[in-house]
Amino acid sequence: MPIPISLRLGACLGLGLLAGCGAAPAPENVAPVASGGGYQAQYRDPPRQSDDAVYLVSARMNAERCRPAAGGPAGSGKAAGAVQAARALRGERLSRNDLVDVRVGDDETFNGDYVISRDGMLKLPFLPPIPAQGRRPEDVEADLARLLVREELYDTAPRISVRTADFASVNVAVSGAVFEPHSVEIGGLSAENIDRARQGALGASTEARNLSAAIRAAGGVRPDADLSAIALYRNGRKHVLDLRGVFEGRHAVDVMLLTGDEIVVPSRQCFQDDLMRPSPVSPPGVSLFLSNLTQPATGNAPSAVGRDVRQVPYGTRFMQAVVDTNCVGGARATSAHRSAVLFTRNPVTGVSIVIERQIEDQLRRADRDDFDPYLLPGDAIACYDSSVTNVAEAARVVGAVGAVALMR
Repeated sequence: MPIPISLRLGACLGLGLLAGCGAAPAPENVAPVASGGGYQAQYRDPPRQSDDAVYLVSARMNAERCRPAAGGPAGSGKAAGAVQAARALRGERLSRNDLVDVRVGDDETFNGDYVISRDGMLKLPFLPPIPAQGRRPEDVEADLARLLVREELYDTAPRISVRTADFASVNVAVSGAVFEPHSVEIGGLSAENIDRARQGALGASTEARNLSAAIRAAGGVRPDADLSAIALYRNGRKHVLDLRGVFEGRHAVDVMLLTGDEIVVPSRQCFQDDLMRPSPVSPPGVSLFLSNLTQPATGNAPSAVGRDVRQVPYGTRFMQAVVDTNCVGGARATSAHRSAVLFTRNPVTGVSIVIERQIEDQLRRADRDDFDPYLLPGDAIACYDSSVTNVAEAARVVGAVGAVALMR
């Protein structure tokens, strides 16, 4: 009896599916990932045997590509210059839209609250405007005293007080080795975050207008950032600041910013493992795109689109996220040979990189850390099922095709 053409087609389809259950070729990359020359040396493929391997060399491989720190070693002349620049920028500085309380003795003509104008001036009645943008309150006090005498409103300078009552938000530009370079607005507080008691007290300050806040608002520093020579451009002058103390357990200068400031974070053109941890200038976390589907989804709702973008702490590694995606564990017979794929992008060159790891092999080898990359903002992870699950799925499809053929 001849075999119906539909059954023969089903058998061919089944053989094709089973043939596809074999291992897929390794992902190809433009970047020299295989030799350890990718953005992270941890991207390179692990060798088949790790018995004679030299362990924990990825950090050294990354460091060998680093340019010298532009700020020089700690204690050098350049580092001392950065300390001097930081001292010159320390203290409270006024910016546009700041609210200040001005008191000239008991003179009701001048006493009151004033807002620094858009052109950076403090404008009191009957007096020429006083420059305030970027200046300290005591500098404005001295100018006001001179003006009152010069305009013959007072014979001698009266007692004067200029105090900040409320800091406004500021707009600054952040570029260079940060994850999201752009102009940012920092310092604004929502109504639920305002401390009314502090707001009513003169001299209250805010940390939301500092350099670290601007860097975090621009996505945080990248792992290739040179923290020894962060440039702050203000009023046509360049100030070089050293923020290495953030990661070295030392006091780090966190100067107050003004509207119009520009911050440039240079790059050392290498991946620095020691920057992959939370800090005041690190990204607030990693938004991770995940996919763990045993079968192709029939729509967005069944595949949980919109729910599989998760926030993980900065410094999380690939295998930690694989566990978070439920790609590890389960029945050994069906889950012991799963693989996971990481899709990332070199933030310096913009070139994408794809790597694949056999999960059980990665878990069991002693040199696992050398091939377990850190996750970067925007990375995506997808999990593939084991060969047993693939065969079961192929059998299900073949069975369905055979059932349809018999019905005919």
